[in-house]
Amino acid sequence: MWLKPEEVLLKNALKLWLMERSNDYFVLQRRRGCGEEGGGGLTGLLVGTLDSVLDSTAKVAPFRILHQTPDSQVYWSIACGANREEITKHWDWLEQNIMKTLTVFDSNEDITNFVQGKIRGLIAEEGKHSFAKEDDPEKFREALLKFEKCFGLPEQEKLVTYYSCSYWKGRVPCQGWLYLSTNFLSFYSFLLGSEIKLVISWDAVSKLEKTSNVILTESIHVCSQGESHYFSMFLHINQTYLLMEQLATYAIRRLFDKETFDNDPILDDPLQITKRGLENRAHSEQFNAFFRLPKEETLKEVHECFLWVPFSHLNTHGKMCISENYICFASQDGNLCSVIIPLREVLAIDKTNDSSKSVIISIKGKTAFRFSEVKEFEQLVAKLRLKCGASSTEYHDISTEVAISFDSTGPLDNFEELSVSFQKERSKTVNTEALMRVFHLQNLETLNSKMLKEKMKEQSWNILFAECGRGVSMFRTKKTRDLVVRGIPETLRGELWMLFSGAINDMATNPGYYVKMVEQSLGTCNLATDEIERDLRRSLPEHPAFQSDTGISALRRVLTAYAYRNPKIGYCQAMNILTSVLLLYAKEEEAFWLLVAVCERMLPDYFNRRIIGALVDQAVFEELIRDHLPQLTEHMTDMTFFSSVSLSWFLTLFISVLPIESAVNVVDCFFYDGIKSILQLGLAILDYNLDKLLACKDDAEAVTALNRFFDNVINKDSPLPSSVQQGSNVHDEKSSHINVDITDLIRESNEKYGNIRCEDIHSMRCRNRLYVIQTLEETTKQNVLRVVSQDVKLRLHELDELYVIFKKELFFSCYWCLTYPVLKYHDPSLPYLEQYQIDCQQFRMLYHLLSPWAHSANRDALALWTFRLLDENSDCLINFKEFSSAFDIMYNGSFTEKLKLLFKLHIPPAYTDVKSQDPSKGDEISKEELLYFSQLHVSMPANENEAKLVKYSPEKGKGKVDIQAYLSQWQDELFKKEENIKDLPRMNQSQFIQFSRTLYNLFHGDPEEESLYQAIAVVTSLLLKMEEVGRKLHSPLSSAKGFSSTVCNSGEPSKVKTESHLEEKDSFLLKKEPQWSFAFEQILASLLNEPALVRFFEKPVDVKAKLENAKTSQLRSRTRL
Repeated sequence: MWLKPEEVLLKNALKLWLMERSNDYFVLQRRRGCGEEGGGGLTGLLVGTLDSVLDSTAKVAPFRILHQTPDSQVYWSIACGANREEITKHWDWLEQNIMKTLTVFDSNEDITNFVQGKIRGLIAEEGKHSFAKEDDPEKFREALLKFEKCFGLPEQEKLVTYYSCSYWKGRVPCQGWLYLSTNFLSFYSFLLGSEIKLVISWDAVSKLEKTSNVILTESIHVCSQGESHYFSMFLHINQTYLLMEQLATYAIRRLFDKETFDNDPILDDPLQITKRGLENRAHSEQFNAFFRLPKEETLKEVHECFLWVPFSHLNTHGKMCISENYICFASQDGNLCSVIIPLREVLAIDKTNDSSKSVIISIKGKTAFRFSEVKEFEQLVAKLRLKCGASSTEYHDISTEVAISFDSTGPLDNFEELSVSFQKERSKTVNTEALMRVFHLQNLETLNSKMLKEKMKEQSWNILFAECGRGVSMFRTKKTRDLVVRGIPETLRGELWMLFSGAINDMATNPGYYVKMVEQSLGTCNLATDEIERDLRRSLPEHPAFQSDTGISALRRVLTAYAYRNPKIGYCQAMNILTSVLLLYAKEEEAFWLLVAVCERMLPDYFNRRIIGALVDQAVFEELIRDHLPQLTEHMTDMTFFSSVSLSWFLTLFISVLPIESAVNVVDCFFYDGIKSILQLGLAILDYNLDKLLACKDDAEAVTALNRFFDNVINKDSPLPSSVQQGSNVHDEKSSHINVDITDLIRESNEKYGNIRCEDIHSMRCRNRLYVIQTLEETTKQNVLRVVSQDVKLRLHELDELYVIFKKELFFSCYWCLTYPVLKYHDPSLPYLEQYQIDCQQFRMLYHLLSPWAHSANRDALALWTFRLLDENSDCLINFKEFSSAFDIMYNGSFTEKLKLLFKLHIPPAYTDVKSQDPSKGDEISKEELLYFSQLHVSMPANENEAKLVKYSPEKGKGKVDIQAYLSQWQDELFKKEENIKDLPRMNQSQFIQFSRTLYNLFHGDPEEESLYQAIAVVTSLLLKMEEVGRKLHSPLSSAKGFSSTVCNSGEPSKVKTESHLEEKDSFLLKKEPQWSFAFEQILASLLNEPALVRFFEKPVDVKAKLENAKTSQLRSRTRL
C-alpha cells in the first residue's frame, strides 16, 4: 500500500527494522521478528506487542519502503506491505518507473519533491476505488489494511470505523483494536506472543448494552450465541455504542425482519454505509420522532438561536432544525416550547438590519416567528428563500388571499379548500364528518354539569389558541401538555389528534390520495379483505355508529384502503378497534392518515404477523417494571405474565380493556407523547394495584384483579350519553369497589413516571429489539428441528449445528451479493420450514464443506444432481428438511440407502449431462453454468409443472396463503409410504457409465483404492454379462459385448486404465441399438457381493469433526470464492 510521505529518522528505527534491499534512492526494510523462525525471540515478541498497541504505520505492515537521498539523514516512508510479495511488487514498480527518471534531476530537493508528488498521485488514483472515505483517509487506509490482513474477510466487507479499546478475557484486559464493519464486529490484540482474534457477525448478536461494575466503570457488553464479551476503555463510549447499535439493527432488519424492510438505500447497499452517514441518520430519526414528521425527512442543518415567544414576552434559547420541507424549533428543555413550520405555509423570509442577527419567517394566518442570534443568518435567509421558492411555488398564486382570509380558522381549513372539492368529484361515498357528530349531536338546551365542564375545557383550549396560535405551527408548551392530560374536548379531538400525530402534514402533502386508494382497492379480494370483513361487526359493536351501515362502510373503506396502500402490513387484528375509535372523532380521510401515522411511525412494526414492535415494547415495559417496581418483580416468579397481560394494552392503546369514554383520554395522551404515555400509564396501573398483585398467589388471580380494576375506571367528566358509555352501567352494582377516574390516573402516571425520557425509551427499544428477534429466530429453529428430527438419524445437537451452518451460508450470500435474489425469499409469515431456503450455488458451497463425498473430482456435478433431486417443487430452492435428509443419508445411511441415493442422482429428474464450457477447469462448474443446469427441469410441460408447483407450494400461485392446501400437503407427507426400490426407474447405459465414473472418483485416495477399483471392474463386468445373456434373443450382436470383454480382459485394475476404457467405449455404445439398462436391484445385488465396496459405504463418518471443520472453514471458503 502506498503511504502519504512522512519523515522517518532512521537512526531511531534501526533496532526495530532490518534492511533487505537498497539503492541510491530507496530502502526496503523488514520488521524485526517478522519472517524469522521462532518469531525473532524476545525482541520479536516486544516488537509484535508494540505493533498491536501503538497506532502507527509500523503496526499494520511488517515491510516498508523508505525514500532517501544521498548524504541526507532524513528518510521518507512511502509504502508498506503485509507480505513480501506485496512489497516486492511496489519495489519493482519503483525500479522500473522511477529510478531512471530521478537521474535527470540536479538537486536532492527536486528528487524528493518529484517522488512525493508521484506517490501522492498514486494514492489519489487508488482512492477512486477505495472504501476509505473518513475524516483522516491516511489513518483509515492503514486501519483498513490491517483489518483485511488480520481477519481475511472478502474485499466487499466494508469497514465503517475502528477504535482502540480493551477486551476483557476473564479478569484480564487485553489492549487492542475494535473494528466495526457492515456485517461483523471484529477485535484484534497481540500482547507478548498472545494473539486474540474475535469475529462476531451482527446477525448473531442477541444483547448489546452499556454496563458498569466494580472492576469496569463503563463497558459495552455484547452477547452472541450464548457467549458474553466485554469491551472497555473507549475514548468516546457513547458514540461507539450508538454506532454498534445502529449496525446491529441494520443487519437484523436486512436479514431477519423483511416485513418492515423498506426501500432504504443504506440497507439496499451496505457498501454505502459510513460512520458519518450513520451519525446523520441517527440525528434525522431523532428529529423526525420528536417533531412527528414524515420518516422521509432528513435533518440538514441545526442552528443555535433564540425564538421570541410573544405570550411570555421573552426569548427562549434552543435549536432551529431544518429539513427538506420543515423548519422546527425546540427549546433547551424540549417540554418548554417547540414549534413546527412547514415550508408550504411560509409566505416570506426576512432578516433584520440591526445587530440581533434575526431571521423573521412569516406564514399564512398573519403569523410571524422571530429567530435571533443566528450565526451566519444572511446565508441561512438566502438558503431558506431558495427552499421556499422551490417548495411553495404551487401555493404562491393563492398565498396573498390566504394570509387574510384564514386568520382565525382551524388548521385543516387550508387543506380542505384544496381537496374537498376534489373529493366530491372523485367519490361521494367518503364521509366528510366524524361519526360522533352524526350519532351524538349535542343538545345545547339540555346543559348539565358534564356539558358545562366540557364547555369550560373548550374555553381553556380557545384561550390557548389565542396565545399560542392554532394549527400546525402553534407553539407547544407545558400548558399544552397539561390540557391534554385533562382530556381534549369532544369537538376538538379529531383536529388535535391530526395536529399532534403529524398526520396533518401527510394529508396536506398528499391531496386526493385517500380517495384514490379507496377507488383502487374497491372490489379487491385477498386474505386481508377477508379478515377485515370478518372483524367489521366486532369493532365497538355496542356503539350505535357501528350498528349502522354508515359506520361499518366507513370502517371497511379505511381498513381496505390502508391494506392496499401497505400490503406488507395489510390488516392485523386490533387495527379495527383502533380505527373505529379514530372514525368517531375524525373525518374518514383524517382517520386514514391517523392510522398511517400510528402504524408506520408511532408504533412501528406493531401491526404485522409477528407483532415485533409490540413484543419489543413489552420487553421495554418489563425493564421499566424492574427499575420502578422492584417489589413486584421480586414477587412475580415469571416476568412473562406482564407480557401476556399487557399485549392488548399496547396493541389497542387500552381501548380493548377500558370503557370507550376513558380510553379516548389515553389516546389523547398517546398522540401527544407517543409510546411513553402508554408505558407510564401501564406502570401507574400496576402501582395502583400493587398491594392486590402482591397478595395474588397465581397469574389467574392477578388477571382477575386487573380486570376488576379496569371495570371500575370511569370518566366522570365525559359528556357522552349513558347509552354509549361502557363503564357507566356497572358501577351501581359494584359499590364495594372504588371507582378510579381516568384523568386522575393519567395525571398520577405523569407525576410519578414523567421523568422517563424518550431517548431512554428509544435506546431500550433498540436493545430489546435484538433480543426479541433472536428469540423469534430461536423459536423458528426449535420448531424446524422438532419437525426434521422425526425423519432423520442425526442427533438433535448435530441437527442444531447443521441448521446454524445452513442459515449462515444463506446470510453470507446476503452480506456481499447486493442484488442477490435470496433477500426476497425470507418471509416470516410462511411456515417455519419455508422461511429459509437456499439455491444451488449456496448448496454447492455447503456440499463442499459437509459432504463425505466432496473429495470426488466431479463434486460439482454431484452437488448439482443432489440439489435437483431435493428440489421436488422445481422452484430452484430447497429448505432445511430437504437439505438435512440428503446429508443424513451420507452420514448415517445404510449401504442400501447410500447406494440408492447415488443411483437416484444418476437418473432423471436429478441427472443432467454436465459439460463445462471451459475445458481447462476440468470437472469444475462455474456459478452461471451451475444455476443454468439447476433450472433445466423448470421447463417441464407447463400444465404439469404448474400443478406440481402449486401442490408443493400452497403460498405460490395465489393471492393469499391457502391454509387448506397446507393441511392437505401435511396430510400427504404423514401418509407417504416408504419408497420401494422396485419403483425406481431403470438406469440406461449413458447414465450407468457416469455412475461408474462417479464410483471411481469416490474411491480415489481411499486406503483400499486398488481393491475398490478391482471390485467395481468385476461388478461392472458381471452386470454387463447378465444384461448380455438376458438380451441375446433380441440382438445377435449385443451392444454390451464389447464393453464386457474390454473390462474383463483389461487385467489391470488401475483407475486410469479402466476410466480410459469407459471413455473409449462411451460414444460407441451409445450408437448401438437396442440400448441396455439396469434395475436398481441388479446393481445392489452385484455390489453386495464385493466386501470392499460394502466396507467403503458402511464406513462410519465422523459427523462432529465434519461439522466443526465446516464452521471454521465456512467464512474462509467465502473469502477464497
